[in-house]
Amino acid sequence: MNNFIKSRRRFIAGLTSFGLGSALLPAALRAQAPVGKQVTAPALKDALAVAGVEIGDAEQQAMLAGVNQNLARYTALHGIDIPNDVAPPFYFSPIVPGMKVNKTREAIHFSTRPTPMRPKNLEEVAFWPLSDLAQLLRTRQVSSVELTRMYLARLHKYNDKINCVVTFLDDLALKQATQADAEIAAGHYKGPMHGMPWGAKDIIAVKGYKTTWGSGAYKDQYIDEDASVVVMLREAGAVLLAKLSTGELAGGDQWFGGRTNNPWNLDEGSSGSSAGPASSTAAGLVPFAIGTETGGSILSPSGRCGATGLRPTFGRVSRHGVMALAWTQDRLGPICRHVEDCALVMSVIARPDDLDLSVSEIPFNWDARRDYRKLRVGYFADAFDDADRNPEWRHNDAATLAQLRTMGVELIPLKVPDFPIDILAISVEAAVFFDGLLRSGRDELLTAKNKAERFRVSRVVPAVEYLQSQRLRTMMMQKLAEATAGVDVYLAPHTNGNPRSGGADGPSGPANTPQPPPNRTQQHSQMANLACYPGLALPNGFAANGTPTSINFMARPFGEPELLVLAKAYQDATGFNSRQPPLFAV
Repeated sequence: MNNFIKSRRRFIAGLTSFGLGSALLPAALRAQAPVGKQVTAPALKDALAVAGVEIGDAEQQAMLAGVNQNLARYTALHGIDIPNDVAPPFYFSPIVPGMKVNKTREAIHFSTRPTPMRPKNLEEVAFWPLSDLAQLLRTRQVSSVELTRMYLARLHKYNDKINCVVTFLDDLALKQATQADAEIAAGHYKGPMHGMPWGAKDIIAVKGYKTTWGSGAYKDQYIDEDASVVVMLREAGAVLLAKLSTGELAGGDQWFGGRTNNPWNLDEGSSGSSAGPASSTAAGLVPFAIGTETGGSILSPSGRCGATGLRPTFGRVSRHGVMALAWTQDRLGPICRHVEDCALVMSVIARPDDLDLSVSEIPFNWDARRDYRKLRVGYFADAFDDADRNPEWRHNDAATLAQLRTMGVELIPLKVPDFPIDILAISVEAAVFFDGLLRSGRDELLTAKNKAERFRVSRVVPAVEYLQSQRLRTMMMQKLAEATAGVDVYLAPHTNGNPRSGGADGPSGPANTPQPPPNRTQQHSQMANLACYPGLALPNGFAANGTPTSINFMARPFGEPELLVLAKAYQDATGFNSRQPPLFAV
């Protein structure tokens, strides 16, 4: 049965279980609030104070009947079971007036590489590009079962060191690999993903297996469907190895099983919340993984772990079957070791599914033959000059800009727009998604109890102020579009090089913790996140302690092909991604 139909039937069943058929629902909403739960005049006065609104006593008295009628509506609403995969009926677009995007579908062209030879020790391919692994599979030098067993062995061997796996899927993986081998042997080769192992962040649903969201409150949760990205990769012949760790409720690198570690420094967390996807990919335990990002969860752990992680434009990849933090900001994307690997994965998953209606029809037109020197390339000069950034990261960033100039790239200086970005921190979307958790009292099962604080704070955000902040978000997006209007791609410092940046999505600390004002690096990062621009984190050197540094290649909405072309040229010229974490090297 179509998943969309399933969701609608579950919603209707929720209405019915509450005694609310279509004819009864209006009557229920006209009901008065239960006796003893009426809003009184003093309570209304306090509520208006929380909203920062001054209204006269006579006007407040006149409001009471309507306020209590709304209270009755809330009571009725709380009794309806709304399935997690039901999103609000409005859809965010990252495109602002005047912004041009390429809507013409073009042929996809990957790099031409010589066919590699299978090494005597198969484990030597653990860090190879997907394109080379695909050639081994296509030419049947290596079977999918062999490749799958090798990566599963590495996952089992090293998981104790970096704590990146929530659920091993050995049986499923070997079943899928066996099927892939049979299809390839029969001449039904589906493309570069056929027989390719991968890992999924554990907020992505896989039918028949736990999807824990990294939380003690959901550690036994089963979701009775596959996420769209799981379906797309399976249809392309890919082999799912494991559900990989996520910070609890997609925030940070701490989950109910402990902390996920940086493979370059086990005394350090991997950052989050795509903690497991980044650490396992960087350690050569999976060829690639799918992560998610709301406010830093692909770029941050990729930068910390030395992976190459792509945060796509909002609307590129379906989020159906994936835990939500913000319906107007969540994105799924590949975490790989090589830039073109990201393009290969995107060629499979960047398409509509008719389930996540925010997904655009704008095509992902990858062409590795494109001349990067013809791109207009900018950089946020004032952000790179932030004095409080880590000196080693600043040094490597300067070397990156110099390398690009050596490669024939003319860099155009840009300026981070001034904007009151902190006002846009008014947020309620995550609280909506987890409302049932809090009202049921099950938030006591959360691994980190303080995560519920931010959800509770959202309970007293007035709808008017929230929507006003979203209108301000539109103004901010227009400002950022103006600042980047003259370029195809631009560079920005990675926030991990900033000691004041947490670099993780979601509610991770007390809601009332004061924050220092953002510097230019943080200002741009927050603006690009809220505007849902695509970005790629990739290693650009190493610190004195041997851990990787990273830089962000950015683009305007749906500019991933241009972004990846430039980033690939830089990565091919420098090769920082080819170095392996010593504890995991082969």
